[in-house]
Amino acid sequence: MEEYFKNIGPIKYEGPNTKNLFAYRHYDANKIVLGKPMKEHLKFAIAWWHTFCFEGTDAFGGPSATRSWNTSDPMQTAKNKVDAAFEMMQKMGVGYFCFHDVDIAPPGKNLQEFFQNIDVITDLIKEKMEQTGIKLLWNTVNLFSHQRYTHGAASSNYADVFAVSAATIKKGLEICKKLNGQNYVFWGGREGYEWLPNTDMKFEQANIARILKMAVDYAKEIGLDAQMLIEPKPKEPTTHQYDYDAATTMAFLMKHNLDKYFKLNLEANHATLAGHTFDHELAVAACFGALGSIDANNGETILGWDTDEFPTNALDNTLAMYQVLAAGGLGKGGINFDAKIRRTSFAIEDLILAHIAGMDSYARGLIGAAKIIEEKFLEKIVEKRYQSYSTGIGKAIVEDKENLKTLSDYAMKLKDVEIESNHVEIYKSILNDYVQ
Repeated sequence: MEEYFKNIGPIKYEGPNTKNLFAYRHYDANKIVLGKPMKEHLKFAIAWWHTFCFEGTDAFGGPSATRSWNTSDPMQTAKNKVDAAFEMMQKMGVGYFCFHDVDIAPPGKNLQEFFQNIDVITDLIKEKMEQTGIKLLWNTVNLFSHQRYTHGAASSNYADVFAVSAATIKKGLEICKKLNGQNYVFWGGREGYEWLPNTDMKFEQANIARILKMAVDYAKEIGLDAQMLIEPKPKEPTTHQYDYDAATTMAFLMKHNLDKYFKLNLEANHATLAGHTFDHELAVAACFGALGSIDANNGETILGWDTDEFPTNALDNTLAMYQVLAAGGLGKGGINFDAKIRRTSFAIEDLILAHIAGMDSYARGLIGAAKIIEEKFLEKIVEKRYQSYSTGIGKAIVEDKENLKTLSDYAMKLKDVEIESNHVEIYKSILNDYVQ
């Protein structure tokens, strides 16, 4: 079997002072943080699509990266990618991976041939999983790239497209069962509208709900125990996608009585596109008890599209991990790198270097967030800010002992209302001290 990442041995933790680029400076898998090994807090997963399929293209240029697993035979290339993926994961000590169906197998001449190709490749993947102990964090199906999905998938105005979408989801769920996936993800890449005047929004969203209910029913039928996840995104490629952000997605799930079956797979770059911070989206999901998993990347805020950069902002990652820890963790979820190396980072070793950077940055975020929790830095600030609700009239309000009349009587007797400064600037500065 060919070695794809030549002259690169196992990546080990060497501490923050190491000069070895092929070593972890902050990610120490067995370091105990808040009572658990770091590797249990940070269930890292390598994403098949950007890591083994992306070749450095952008809107203005073709491939810039050379990948030795590519051949003129699509099935042989797919098989080579399996070898490359498990070689990389073993060398990096990464315990999970995730993929879209089109990432792992060529499309073939028709849907039947595509499914046959998937079966062949997932047989190989299953063998590798059994040999290495590496697990599937989640899989999903691509219902947005093919020409038939031009008008959407479940939301398409063509019933035949809905049927093909259903068949593809059925196959995806079967593959999740076959590979014992921890989660199964839905991302509606084209489930939105291009032009509102020619769109029946209510009908399209009802059809999306229909296919999700079918998926829930089929998962039960085949005994699939994976957590169902939905990944919000506000725009691009559609003008307005229905799963715009965490709050919009939860409203949709609750309206269609699906919230008990689904949690959210949240991406930092999608939060940016929605006009939110990533910790905001995580906090919204946590409010609903729906924090499921993380697509870890960063968006370039001065650009208006999904740049999917590796997450290297330690403060952002600290705030994100604080929300995760405060919510009690990710359960079956994990942290996959929905991130691609830059066009200028075209060497094959850049794939490993970029993942080291992302893993180290999230490890720093975890350590910083754990320290914030241990010292109750933010907890004390929040407790002080809302202390008026712990006694007197405030306590009566939260215990539902007041009404508009009693509160009006109370308010009319007040001589003055006193409030205090939040001291935001100094607290923001002190927060930087927790960035590791």
